[in-house]
Amino acid sequence: MFKFLKEVVAGSGSGLKDFPYSIGEPYASAWGSWTHHRGTSKDDGSPVSIFSLSGSNPQDRHLVAGRNGVKRLRTVRHPNILSFLHSTEAEVPDGPAMKHTIYIVTEPVMPLSEKLKELNLGGTQRDEYFAWGLHQISKAVSFLNNDCKLVHGNVCLASVVVTQTLDWKLHAFDVLSEFDANNEASGSPMLQFEWLVGTQYKPLELTKSDWASIRKSPPWAIDSWGLGCLIFELFSGAKLARTEYLRNTASIPKSLLPDYQRLLNSTPSRRLNPSKLIDNKFFQNKLVETIQFMEVLNLKDSVEKDSFFRKLPNIAEQLPREIVLKKLLPVLASSLEFGSAAAPALTVLLKMGSWLPADQFSIKVLPTIVKLFASNDRAIRACLLQHIDQFGESLSAQTVDEQVFPHVATGFSDTTVSIRELTLKSMLVLAPKLSQRTISGSLLKYLSKLQVDEDPGIRTNTTILLGNIANYMNDGTRKRVLINAFTVRALRDTFPPARAAGIMALSVTSSYYEMTEIATRVLPNIVVLTFDPDSDVRTKAFQATDQFLQIAKQHHEKLTTGDTMVAESTGVQLKPGNAGLLGWAMSSITQKGKPSDHGSISTTNASNSQVSATSAATPGTQASTVGHAPSTSSSFDQAAPASARSSVNGWGELEDGNIQEENGSDKEGWDDVDPFDDKPSPSLLSNIQAAQKRPVVQPKQAVANSAKSHQLKVQKTEDDPLWGPIVAAPPKSASKSADIKPSTSNNDEDDLWGAIAAPAPKSSGKPLKTAAANSDDLWGAIAAPPPSTKARPLASSGRGRGTKPAQPKLGAQRIGRTSSTGM
Repeated sequence: MFKFLKEVVAGSGSGLKDFPYSIGEPYASAWGSWTHHRGTSKDDGSPVSIFSLSGSNPQDRHLVAGRNGVKRLRTVRHPNILSFLHSTEAEVPDGPAMKHTIYIVTEPVMPLSEKLKELNLGGTQRDEYFAWGLHQISKAVSFLNNDCKLVHGNVCLASVVVTQTLDWKLHAFDVLSEFDANNEASGSPMLQFEWLVGTQYKPLELTKSDWASIRKSPPWAIDSWGLGCLIFELFSGAKLARTEYLRNTASIPKSLLPDYQRLLNSTPSRRLNPSKLIDNKFFQNKLVETIQFMEVLNLKDSVEKDSFFRKLPNIAEQLPREIVLKKLLPVLASSLEFGSAAAPALTVLLKMGSWLPADQFSIKVLPTIVKLFASNDRAIRACLLQHIDQFGESLSAQTVDEQVFPHVATGFSDTTVSIRELTLKSMLVLAPKLSQRTISGSLLKYLSKLQVDEDPGIRTNTTILLGNIANYMNDGTRKRVLINAFTVRALRDTFPPARAAGIMALSVTSSYYEMTEIATRVLPNIVVLTFDPDSDVRTKAFQATDQFLQIAKQHHEKLTTGDTMVAESTGVQLKPGNAGLLGWAMSSITQKGKPSDHGSISTTNASNSQVSATSAATPGTQASTVGHAPSTSSSFDQAAPASARSSVNGWGELEDGNIQEENGSDKEGWDDVDPFDDKPSPSLLSNIQAAQKRPVVQPKQAVANSAKSHQLKVQKTEDDPLWGPIVAAPPKSASKSADIKPSTSNNDEDDLWGAIAAPAPKSSGKPLKTAAANSDDLWGAIAAPPPSTKARPLASSGRGRGTKPAQPKLGAQRIGRTSSTGM
């Protein structure tokens, strides 16, 4: 190892066995006797350039000059001079003989002549690019002459190479020597290897080897002449063959012509200093000014940055596309990454990135974007969220789950409404790439809070988002979240578009619900919206009702044909009238997702489902009583277990798996709002049948104390189901079935219809009348006014005694509870 390091420092070695680079194919051209190869690093595979120079023996004069070039290149550092990486000298077999070869490893570059053919620029774009390149080479030559007192000696087209970012760099330092002005009378050569320079590139004093005159001249005299030769070769498009051809100025731009002539002045002392050349107005163009501004971006104030980045998109359209992508784009990405660029620069970066192929976009743009998600600049975060659809698909699932989402999720709790809304919208793109653990353990908890957000638009869009991402949840999470989120919260929202969004979400996720859920939870909550004050909500409610009734009819037909195994529920297609609801997400609501599998059910439960579906679809003369359902909350709130009612904040613990019904601790999520058991309670059928046999009696109306207090006084009429007068008569033996045990306690909680039942009239012969809405009922404002008469309390039927007034509840929750357990 020590020997290898010594070889690197010394610039020579004994062989290629320890050479840490692989030598590839050579380019067609190179300076002097050097060969320019493509190469790669053996360590990481990164690209490099490898220059090689061979000689018959170690004292070959080309090798001696080459060693001078290696030494100079290693010691001279400048942004516009080729970057040195490594060098070695080895003996390489060449047939029966051995050749001594010098290898120089540099940053990956390409000969300028070949790059110009590849770019094939013309007109203004060519002149702008040439101006930028000449600007860089002039600064490199000025650095050597004025700052280092060195003479390059052979500035020409062949001594310029181009980097991967299309920057021009000066190399070919074999002739490079110190400027010796102390010995003006000396006739000894100042440039030891000037014989390497072609005659056509030599000024008159160098051709005559007038070293005394050269020493009296400025340090830049020889290299200024070389710059003139470079300008001629660039604009003429041909290699300089004879010195006399320099007088042909037809191809030289008029603005550059005076300085071109001064560079080639026959008197060395009158030649133009390269540092003065860059002041020519030829170098004042859009490309040069844009790159120069971006290179010193951290020195500019915010006003200058904003003005610059607002103009940059239009400027980028006018510049050569490859120059924008290979030069401006990396500079812009670096500026954003290190914080010197403002938020408008991100828009420009994404626009430039859209011009790249997908694989290049992932390499050059995405890493910067991922880092920007961790930025504390709110403007940059907002810009990322606004344009996430432009790059979101290119992000890998692992990157989104581990690096992007943790930073994006902070926007859910942002105090600014616009940031919360943008964060919500971004989930349409990011949610498909999130893991189930992140969705159920983190994302849904944020959405639970957003569904009770103070901003109605955010509540609406949260419901829409849940409908869109339902197919990315697992079955257990869908069962816990969807119905509660859509029925208990969305359908009871005071904002009409939020209710419409809840209906739409239920429709597009219909394939995930079992028939029992549709008949007992979905349809009852949708039907009550058919008399909503908002016409759009009513329209969508009727359409959704038709859709779910059709599902129920299909289920009924399959049961009628003797199919004991309930078929998979395949949600009916959403009607065109529901296609557009509100803003950004409604247009993207889809009906993706595979149907939920239904397990086999017992004969008793199948009959129960059949009765429920039939009663929901059968018209009756007393159908107007459905209008009072909202005043008593959800259809099956009475069946909610104590664990579900123990929390008033959110949907419940969002974890994979089935609903945990026996856990009585407070949780955040949807399952505390209106949970639904996988199988109906054994006492359910007997309660319904018993209610059907009782006469319908009109109870007292519950009067709201205050609309502000939201305290609900519930009368104990849970035993009178709303659908009792309409449903088919129950089998006589059903109430005494061995499979159904009579309820001995908490009968109120087992009556799933009690929560939405309208009060019974005094006698079965009188029609039902409207009931006044309770003060805690969000639907109280749209209910019919209460009647003027009071009715007697319902006669004792063995159930519903000793009811306590429900405690007030906060946030989105069940309304019209009759349980004494409180929250």
